[in-house]
Amino acid sequence: MALIVHKYGGTSMGSTDRIRNVAKRVAKWARAGHQMVVVPSAMSGETNRLLGLAKDLSPASITPEAMRELDMIAATGEQVSVGLLALALQAEGLDAVSYTGWQVPVATDSSYTKARIESIDDARVRADLSAGKVVVITGFQGVDEDMNITTLGRGGSDTSAVAIAAAMKADECLIYTDVDGVYTTDPRIVPEARRLHTISFEEMLEMASLGSKVLQIRSVEFAGKYRVPLRVLSSFTPWDIDINEEAKSGTLITFEEDEKMEQAVVSGIAFNRDEAKVTLLGVPDKPGIAFQILGPVADANIDVDVIIQNVSQEGKTDFSFTVHRNDYQRTMELLEKTVGPAVQAAKVLGDARICKVSIVGIGMRSHVGIASKMFRSLSEEGINIQMITTSEIKTSVVIDEKYMELAVRTLHRAFELDQAPAA
Repeated sequence: MALIVHKYGGTSMGSTDRIRNVAKRVAKWARAGHQMVVVPSAMSGETNRLLGLAKDLSPASITPEAMRELDMIAATGEQVSVGLLALALQAEGLDAVSYTGWQVPVATDSSYTKARIESIDDARVRADLSAGKVVVITGFQGVDEDMNITTLGRGGSDTSAVAIAAAMKADECLIYTDVDGVYTTDPRIVPEARRLHTISFEEMLEMASLGSKVLQIRSVEFAGKYRVPLRVLSSFTPWDIDINEEAKSGTLITFEEDEKMEQAVVSGIAFNRDEAKVTLLGVPDKPGIAFQILGPVADANIDVDVIIQNVSQEGKTDFSFTVHRNDYQRTMELLEKTVGPAVQAAKVLGDARICKVSIVGIGMRSHVGIASKMFRSLSEEGINIQMITTSEIKTSVVIDEKYMELAVRTLHRAFELDQAPAA
């Protein structure tokens, strides 16, 4: 008997009929003798609806007190889901119970709307599993030390599921979504995109961090840190498919690099259109200037991505970095009103119409000329590169947003990702 964690996305929970199908699938695994923990997302569109109501009532400037209430509101979507799924499981003849994040509890810090999990007390869940129950736990949320409800940010249910699997030392965590695995890129942009049977943890981590929407990056980080066996697969395959066949479908995130992986120099193309670039012109080129700029940005809980500092001219330099587009206005206000004057910047510029496109592959470690091939392919299409960042297994470029789809299609074709690696 294995301990299995299932996670279901919002689309999978999008209607009562779909919830019934989820219940039938979970019931199949439970009747096969497995202990089952299920982490569902809110029903599709529900979180947006709830936050839309809040936006109608909240002031233009979001205060910490308002952020607390946003988490209180957003968390209710998952609470509805777990209750409905528990009822559907009971209708299947199973003994099922639902819990919110604070009932488990899932302890987090107090960073409202983007909290981080600190610990999980699984005693209550283990007791229920030992009693033969299926346990359904809210994803996306937890509770801080002052018993305030917190949420983990978009895609946080993935993180919840993997964290629960890690805490309970589950045999496997299955992430059910509306796609049947991880693809070489988004099939909606490149119809020839190919599903990957396996992908290394490192590649998945890069793909998630670079804009792939299949898994939230923190869920991949948890999987890597605690070596949680992780598989991405579709909830729209027939629920009554054989368990062994279902377990082998989708994409397996593996911690072992085999010879076949080495043959794929580039495994995928990731992209993120939710980027914005800010630039401080003419700042003094002196020790500590980067900290003077980015320190206040970090204190404002704004994540920074690509960073570039230009060559100094006459003791002055230009400093650029990218942030998530949702943080763009806050970042610009911070730079224009506080940071810019403090560092004596000549001017602050911003551009919210950029995107980031990346190539990822562990084979890049042992092959030369990959970045130059990427740059040549983009130049042949007349696509100008604004910023570049690299790591051992990825190269990313920041370009004008209007060229994003062209860039993705061009790179997918240039690296022949529509063709399976040679056996």
